[in-house]
Amino acid sequence: MHTVVVGTSGTTAEDVIAVARGNARIELSDDALTALAAARATVDALAAKPEPVYGVSTGFGALATRHIGHDLRTQLQRNIVRSHAAGMGPRVEREVVRALMFLRLKTVASGHTGVRPEVARTMADVLNAGITPVVHEYGSLGCSGDLAPLSHCALTLMGEGDAEGPDGTVRPAGELLTAHGIEPVELHEKEGLALLNGTDGMLGMLIMALADLRRLYTSADITAALTLEGLLGTDKVLAPELHAIRPHPGQAAAAANMSAVLKGSELTGHFQEEEAPRVQDAYSVRCAPQVAGAGRDTIAHAALVADRELAAAIDNPVVLPGGGPGAGRVESNGNFHGAPVAYVLDFLAVAAADLGSIAERRTDRLLDKNRSHGLPPFLADDAGVDSGLMIAQYTQAALVSEMKRLAVPASADSIPSSAMQEDHVSMGWSAARKLRTAVDNLARIIAVELYAATRAIELRRGLTPATASQAAIAALRAAGVDGPGPDRFLAPDLAATEAFVRDGRLIGAVESVTGPLA
Repeated sequence: MHTVVVGTSGTTAEDVIAVARGNARIELSDDALTALAAARATVDALAAKPEPVYGVSTGFGALATRHIGHDLRTQLQRNIVRSHAAGMGPRVEREVVRALMFLRLKTVASGHTGVRPEVARTMADVLNAGITPVVHEYGSLGCSGDLAPLSHCALTLMGEGDAEGPDGTVRPAGELLTAHGIEPVELHEKEGLALLNGTDGMLGMLIMALADLRRLYTSADITAALTLEGLLGTDKVLAPELHAIRPHPGQAAAAANMSAVLKGSELTGHFQEEEAPRVQDAYSVRCAPQVAGAGRDTIAHAALVADRELAAAIDNPVVLPGGGPGAGRVESNGNFHGAPVAYVLDFLAVAAADLGSIAERRTDRLLDKNRSHGLPPFLADDAGVDSGLMIAQYTQAALVSEMKRLAVPASADSIPSSAMQEDHVSMGWSAARKLRTAVDNLARIIAVELYAATRAIELRRGLTPATASQAAIAALRAAGVDGPGPDRFLAPDLAATEAFVRDGRLIGAVESVTGPLA
């Protein structure tokens, strides 16, 4: 099994996905253990002093003015976890919780949180055992950390609350820890706060969304090319010299992908030979690289923000090193604010909505006999007796409409909390949650276009499609998605088509002919 080593200098997106989705094992590096011990020595030295230090010997948030004596500090740390584990709603997906826990461990291992090495080891042990805390949908404002979600994770470390075992059964966390030989932790000064204060949930969801969106954008380039073929459009608009004079890198990549798919097609370029020749293809076809390219560039910017956040240590307060053991200091800060991550989560939802919208317009064009240039109404086998893809397009349109609602930015909102101490929040968790829905919807929208485009190409009898198009159609049929026929076509298998897009088989089939696409 793949092993991810957690050190002091952050982690990579690939490692997050390996842990979240691939159940990779986790090890703490020697430098992380050394840094953990050094930061803890600073916290212990400050805890021994009579002066109050936020997070070490005080209450939290609006209650930070109360000094907490030595005899109550363990109870304080335990209580903050219990009181903050107030999430509600449906359970959050396992991969999100694993990413959340791993990214909190990443910050803990930086040596800036003051958490003891044994707490970090327990976090790694819980992940390696396949134990997943039960985390709920609602409870984070994206500021002062993803508080409720992280609190439910911290409860599991304490042997409290519920968690899912590796067999998928939800049980009391204490039972699961015992079954895997893991000792629950008793939290000391600052440790409860350090386990709750981070952008880990929204960052984990951003990283997984980026991976999914990269695949979907390449898939959308493929389906746009197939639609262009099905409509007998021109591929001249994809010429690299046209895109060089507007040098957005994503646009050039999208055009190159479409050109690669269409290479050798006999279907392209017939629009001047029709009875009513077209001067140009419609925007949804002709401008496909511009729209997909803008989304690709948004993905690149979001990935840059994610990489910076992956290198960060997000906590409040943080431990800064000093001149020797125990000589560091603990300083309050605002690095927990989720604005940088929240903004790009919202940007991606806008880009995904626009990509879904243009794909739906291309699908509708394929189905309309007045604009499809010789294709049967709704691509039906026997129009009137058979409604073809009429309602498949309704489904696609409903998904696009929801995508537009999901594109409304969460980060433009803020709602005060903690008696007005936390009076401006990022809503980044909410931005991440709606982006996950948007990504799921985008996969379905692309699947409908793929189903319609492949049907249209097969109806253009007498003309040979591009080799890459033939490979895509053959792979789709091999996956059990039936082609045209008087009975088979009556029930379009959109779920199987969605799976074909989502898991990368569409890209794999095309790349077997074209070589790697962008």
